[in-house]
Amino acid sequence: MQIIITGGGGFLGQKLAHALLHSSVAFSELLLVDIQQPHPLADPRVRCLQADLTAPGVAASLISERTAVVYHLAAIVSSHAEQDFELGWQVNLDTTRSLLEACRHARPGIRFVFTSSLAVYGGPLPALVDDATALTPTSSYGAQKAMAELLVNDYSRKGYVDGLALRLPTICVRPGKPNRAASSFVSGLIREPLQGEQTICPVSTDLRLWLSSPATVVSNFLLAATLAKGDGRSINLPGISVTVGEMLDALTQVGGQAARDRVQFVADPAIERIVASWPGRIDNQRASALGFVADGTFASIIDSFITHDLQEAS
Repeated sequence: MQIIITGGGGFLGQKLAHALLHSSVAFSELLLVDIQQPHPLADPRVRCLQADLTAPGVAASLISERTAVVYHLAAIVSSHAEQDFELGWQVNLDTTRSLLEACRHARPGIRFVFTSSLAVYGGPLPALVDDATALTPTSSYGAQKAMAELLVNDYSRKGYVDGLALRLPTICVRPGKPNRAASSFVSGLIREPLQGEQTICPVSTDLRLWLSSPATVVSNFLLAATLAKGDGRSINLPGISVTVGEMLDALTQVGGQAARDRVQFVADPAIERIVASWPGRIDNQRASALGFVADGTFASIIDSFITHDLQEAS
């Protein structure tokens, strides 16, 4: 049995790979695919492949009768997709369909776990969003993710794949360096100050966010590999609702006033417009009933970062 992770060289792909290797999920090969050579892991079941999924024939070459699960994490992030219109559609939508087609023809019924985003929402939203809330994206990235969800649902309806579209909360705290995602500042508010570095907050302190730690998201990914089939293929993963001000209060409690003083406010209306269009509160009931989990508090998210990722982030 083979498991494939696209975006397997990225931050989440690597964490998912490590988790799978130490999980009870049975497989004979874990194939990590990325446009950059994935970091090798010391396990004979792991195979790393540098490949451009947008190139003709690449997606079809990955999927075989041995493939049981595909985790499709590869994507162009939000701000990058907004700035490079053609590349965003090519990577975020066309590649998804190519992989679905490959699954359809190689072995119908492969579990296909697609990582979607809160960016599928936008504009005026109810106070509490749930899985049935209409998708009204206000960015190219959000539109790409929403259309890919429709593809996953339709291919599942036809029996070509056994798909799940998981709408991820904003992940905090990511180790490493800032990226081109509109939400990149969220991790930067904690990561840089705890490393003694200055950081920029481009949004107001009353902006409310829906967050999850990397470890919790990966735990939910593991569940998605074996979750029983259901009617609702698109699922808002559980998270916690926190304002930027509450995040900074938690930073002060952990790092002291010196850490808090490393945060400078420089408004960026474009970033605030994108991030503020995403829901800040989501009903966790359905996801929780399925077995997905959320972090307890934002303080526990910071503790997890300090314990597991602070050295990697530096």
